[in-house]
Amino acid sequence: MSRPLLAVDAPSLYFRAFHGIPEKAAQTAAGEPVNAIRGFLDMLAQLIRTRKPDRLVCALDADWRPAWRVELVPSYKKHRVAHGDVEEVPSSLEKQVPILLETLAAIGIPAFGVKDYEADDVLGTLAHGQPAPVEVVSGDRDLFQLVDDARGTRLLYCGRGVAKLEDADEALVMAKYGVEARWYADFAAMRGDPSDGLPGVAGVGEKTAARLIERYGGVEQIVAALDDPDAGFAPGVRTKLAASRDYLAKALPVCKVATDVPLPEFDPALPASPRHPDALLALAERWNLAGSARRLVDALAG
Repeated sequence: MSRPLLAVDAPSLYFRAFHGIPEKAAQTAAGEPVNAIRGFLDMLAQLIRTRKPDRLVCALDADWRPAWRVELVPSYKKHRVAHGDVEEVPSSLEKQVPILLETLAAIGIPAFGVKDYEADDVLGTLAHGQPAPVEVVSGDRDLFQLVDDARGTRLLYCGRGVAKLEDADEALVMAKYGVEARWYADFAAMRGDPSDGLPGVAGVGEKTAARLIERYGGVEQIVAALDDPDAGFAPGVRTKLAASRDYLAKALPVCKVATDVPLPEFDPALPASPRHPDALLALAERWNLAGSARRLVDALAG
């Protein structure tokens, strides 16, 4: 079997690293926190050692709350806005991200976002457009929709950390949620997701959403069936869905990950050694990253 492309949700991992490692446990001599950088580099090293990819790309949020999604569902991620349209991010994490990106560039790992799109959309486009197999790495449940056994796309779900990855194929998605991976976005639109500001259909939870999809198909098929008096809806469920027609029409494209984002040119080939070793050494010395950088370099060589 050919070796996979690791398509990494960088914000998902560096937020997890930041919150998982105390700032005081990872600092420079001057007391500057580097916990997110060290944790991220160690996660990458572990993924490279265990998954043995020959390609690796890190996806970024060029736009964490795209206007086209907000226009459809105004509450989308609204609770996470700090001011204007700026995401609420701890200042000590915000300062670490540019250093992390410099470190990835010195190693030779491409990391990019695309204007008007989230990291999820970059990952969706990589999953659909790059040669298989593709393993998407994220703690974001929305990306279960990308799982496709026939194409060779899996989600390495790190909701409990990289050390406890769930290696998701279609069978795992079905066992976990009761729906096929291709219907996960429809399932999410009905269920809702408070973490993304998506209210869902009032009174329709995971089990009801899964049963509806099993019987009728996706949101479009379910809404179409509402006009059929013989469709077999329970009266209460029909009423709830009918009241949410407009919401569902707008929420479904918000929940669906884009797969046609115009990606920049990039070389996904995983280097066997750092592309810019002097730059990496300087960064490691300046930011007290020697241990994490060494572990990642060793993983590349291994």
